[in-house]
Amino acid sequence: MSTTPGLRAGPVPAGPGPAVPVPAGPGPRHPEDGAPGHGLERLGDGALGWIGRHLDHFDPFAPARGAVRTPDPGGAHRPAKAALELALLTHCWTRLDPGDDPRRAEATVRVRVIWLHPGFPRLLTAEPRGATQYRLACAALAPAGTEDAPFRAALARLTAADLAPAGRSPYQRLELRYYADKAGVAHAVESYPELARRNVLVTLPATALARARRRDVQSAQDAQNAQGITTPRPDEPPVTVPEAYALTHSAFYLSDFARTGPGLPDGAVADAAALTGRLLDHCVRHDWWDLAAELVMTQVCLGLDPTGTPEGTAALACLARAQRPDGSIPGRSAATRASTADPAAEYFAKAYHTTLVTALMTLLLGTGRTP
Repeated sequence: MSTTPGLRAGPVPAGPGPAVPVPAGPGPRHPEDGAPGHGLERLGDGALGWIGRHLDHFDPFAPARGAVRTPDPGGAHRPAKAALELALLTHCWTRLDPGDDPRRAEATVRVRVIWLHPGFPRLLTAEPRGATQYRLACAALAPAGTEDAPFRAALARLTAADLAPAGRSPYQRLELRYYADKAGVAHAVESYPELARRNVLVTLPATALARARRRDVQSAQDAQNAQGITTPRPDEPPVTVPEAYALTHSAFYLSDFARTGPGLPDGAVADAAALTGRLLDHCVRHDWWDLAAELVMTQVCLGLDPTGTPEGTAALACLARAQRPDGSIPGRSAATRASTADPAAEYFAKAYHTTLVTALMTLLLGTGRTP
């Protein structure tokens, strides 16, 4: 997740669409594993275990990290992002599996400690461009026992201008509404059905096909100009990377992480699922691990079982190959992976996001929960 998504806490509100069942019984996951589901369970347990052993790194105020230093706004922003993503994981984990899992309990306690720290609001607002979303996400993901936490005062300082839909793209308005609704903050963003009709899940598939046709025409013209001598066309993704992340996050927000249907117009789910599949194929070929994990989650949010699609099973196998013995996924992609020789803080900075997304993905698929 390139930005930290929120989560609808508490009872399910009137959602954008009908409920979508999350696969409860995973089938065969990995061609190298004989037992059904064994590879996916290992992937989830490994990722969750690594997160549990590195809770101090998610906590910007942990004694082991020393005093929080903020040499620049970005430096203050990153610790808040890691903490918010840990909170997202614990909220989703609790909703998917209310059992007594000590790993989740320990992570939730750590989130509560961070949320109660008087210095946390400063981290939420250190980067002006993301301050509104961070404050809303903080409130949306707040664990029990933080009703009087210092971040509440920062939330109260949001103005009408901070929450105005004007000047925001349809995707940005969806993101704003999702966070604001979960934080209990009033806003003027249009309804979910209206947002869905304009969303990239609906518009991007046609855009991607049009681009592919233009590339095919250009390739044919190039071959003709070269008197029949062709050169391989670059293996380009169907859409840009920012567009791909907007697609995945839209699926998360519109479906509330697979808790409801995405509420797309007739026929749009099939088109979005087809584009998701093509993107997954590209991610597997290039070892884009973070986006692959998000796209598998997107398949679930669209009502598919990734373990029953060729691209979904290939993506899961790709992530299993990327996972290190300690349970981490060492970066967003093979090209940007961390080295085991990196200092611990640097390794964490590169590995935590994809490892957390992978853990959340396995939880959505029904594994990694309390036996």
